[in-house]
Amino acid sequence: MAHFDRAVPPGGEGKITLRLNTRGYEGKIRKGARVYTNDPKNRVETLTVEVFVKTPIVVSPRSVFIQGKAAEVLTRSVDITGEAGKPLKIEAVDFNLNHRLEYTIDEVSPGKHYRVNFTTLPNSVDQYRGRLLLKTNYPEKPQLVILVRARLM
Repeated sequence: MAHFDRAVPPGGEGKITLRLNTRGYEGKIRKGARVYTNDPKNRVETLTVEVFVKTPIVVSPRSVFIQGKAAEVLTRSVDITGEAGKPLKIEAVDFNLNHRLEYTIDEVSPGKHYRVNFTTLPNSVDQYRGRLLLKTNYPEKPQLVILVRARLM
């Protein structure tokens, strides 16, 4: 969202305020805004805003895509790391793909790092989407959602 002075006299100064919504983002973000002027030498200027969004919990990757042959057992993993300097606890609340996938939650580093493994069930030819909902002990991020897609042939 941008707010700006509509008219600036020649040689004068104006103010442009850019607001960036970082909800749902983590890590480095770079956004640009074009400023159109009536200056014949510089008709368009680009302003760039670069920020680093620090989140209390890092989920990587944020979603899972499993593709392959139905006869194979395929596994994909998601790493969850607590970054708030206090122990992280997670627990599964809901999984809507029980009849198509299995999942396990392994504690890689106690109170700090977890790995969620999604494994296909043998001989399930299908395409589907679903999610695993996790509850955390962090008040800043009480729930995590991991989206899962699969295409098995």
